[in-house]
Amino acid sequence: MCHHAPLIFVFLVETGFLYVGQAGLELLTSGDPPASAIQSAGITGVSHHAQPVFRFIAYILLQVKFEAQKKILQRLESYIQMLNGVNVTTAVPKSESLPCLLHPIIPSPVINGYRNKSTFSVNRGPDGNPKTVGYYLGTWRDGNIVCVRSNNLKNIPEKHSQVAQYYEVFLRQSPLEPCLVFHEGGYWRELIVRTNSQGHTMAIITFHPQKLSQEELHVQKETVKEFFIRGPGAACDLTSLYFQESTMTRCSHQQSPYQLLFGEPYIFEELLSLKIRISPDAFFQINTAGAEMLYRTVGELTGVNSDTILLDICCGTGVIGLSLAQHTSQVLGIELVEQAVEDARWTAAFNGITNSEFHTGRAEKILPGLLKSKEDGQSVVAVVNPARAGLHYKVIQAIRNCRAIRTLVFVSCKLHGESTRNVIELCCPPDPAKKLLGEPFVLQQAVPVDLFPHTPHCELVLLFTR
Repeated sequence: MCHHAPLIFVFLVETGFLYVGQAGLELLTSGDPPASAIQSAGITGVSHHAQPVFRFIAYILLQVKFEAQKKILQRLESYIQMLNGVNVTTAVPKSESLPCLLHPIIPSPVINGYRNKSTFSVNRGPDGNPKTVGYYLGTWRDGNIVCVRSNNLKNIPEKHSQVAQYYEVFLRQSPLEPCLVFHEGGYWRELIVRTNSQGHTMAIITFHPQKLSQEELHVQKETVKEFFIRGPGAACDLTSLYFQESTMTRCSHQQSPYQLLFGEPYIFEELLSLKIRISPDAFFQINTAGAEMLYRTVGELTGVNSDTILLDICCGTGVIGLSLAQHTSQVLGIELVEQAVEDARWTAAFNGITNSEFHTGRAEKILPGLLKSKEDGQSVVAVVNPARAGLHYKVIQAIRNCRAIRTLVFVSCKLHGESTRNVIELCCPPDPAKKLLGEPFVLQQAVPVDLFPHTPHCELVLLFTR
């Protein structure tokens, strides 16, 4: 075997696009990949003879992701040195120009069908039918976008694909056209499917009302409801069906309420010994088993104790803070989505957690006032888990300028753009022009967690102290 043979691999990315990569990796010619990586990958359902091949591929793909995270950290280190003239992260020994200790990647316990939430588009399929439900292939720039069914996507559960297929059946018998481009009219839009580990299924249908009257809208809602209760769609055995009238690409519950057509208003999940309530609009990590690994990692890095106030910023349904509540004096959560905050409060009450508070709104508006009372010697540990766009600069200012925050855990699903700027501003010397007056943080550790098998993505957990 050639020691440096190029390995061709295929990722099915989170959005369903096909990603083909080539890596010139050194193939192992003696010994086996580390047993922990193989066993933790949890690959099942293949023959005895095929298992070594699949395990080896899983190991290689994890190494590709690990190398990608290493490059991100190396780039981050060069940015900090270039922008500040000095290396501001010198508190720990370094190697290979890394700004901190980089731990091995933590594999996902589940490889196939791990998604608990899938968003299906409606557009033209390979046969030109505009009522095709699935994921996009191609690029808008090249004008070769096509919508394909999800049956062959390894990260999509069979239940999600089943609901999508029956939604497609419904669309093709509906007299109303799909809404492919807003200004061109049409009505039926995307489908969201959420499931839990108990097999309960929530479906959310998005609909552009155009100029339909309330009576006409009622007819459409009753039609789709009947299809999934007593029609062919009854095979999906939905726990609940929601309907949202939306004239924008994305609408929150506050902008356009989710209308429950039938079933239970919530689904529930068991995670880290907590029973968690999940609303249709609430953020919850898409890989439940992987999320447990992620949150355990975050908890270990925080180092909280009974004297600690835990600040959970962009907290979603509050799982990180609530899972650590018994080890802290207080948990303070901030979340933009009102439904998610209501879920967090319900979860706290149901699980008997009395030392938590959750605040609804933009973190940049709530955080400064919340932190003003935390300057009296109290130890504050902050956890931030922002969307891909990163944190608002006023949130960074508030964190930097609160002397009580000595430890910060930053969870990033994409350390690029604004998120990179966030890290640089956390670590840079004081800058009065940017109102960054507090002592800089030092990046100490980084832990990649593979929440997204079959894709090139993973979460990166960063530990900062000062």
